[in-house]
Amino acid sequence: MTRINADQSLPLKLITVTLDRFSEDQHGLWARVEALWKMSVAQDTASVADALHPNYVGWVTGQPQPHSRDAAIASVGPSCPRVLTYKLQPLSVVVFDGKVGVVHYTYVAEVESGTNASKTVSGRWSEMYLRKDGQWSMISVSGGPDGER
Repeated sequence: MTRINADQSLPLKLITVTLDRFSEDQHGLWARVEALWKMSVAQDTASVADALHPNYVGWVTGQPQPHSRDAAIASVGPSCPRVLTYKLQPLSVVVFDGKVGVVHYTYVAEVESGTNASKTVSGRWSEMYLRKDGQWSMISVSGGPDGER
């Protein structure tokens, strides 16, 4: 599949990901992505803290600067809007030398928005992971809601 970019000059190749063609490493990495979303729904900050590398840093689209590990943990806590439902679509899941993983995906989520209200948010994430002692630890993220650029 080919798509033309915004200036119509260069064709972009779109990557189609099929989960049934993933290697064992790719399945494990994608499982970590899904687990982090489940932790977010549960507002399980302790599990999120365990899943983030001690030197984690990320950058959400539209924000003036990168954020810290503590800010990432707080973003799923009880003082932030809760994710109610979500759907993830992997676009690329790559493992380098069994140690480093990069995942690109889109999401659509229903998020709390005030009392008895919710809103639908869609966007994309690029996430980087480091595998240590058999566990994938998130080291960085970039992306966020569509339209925030």
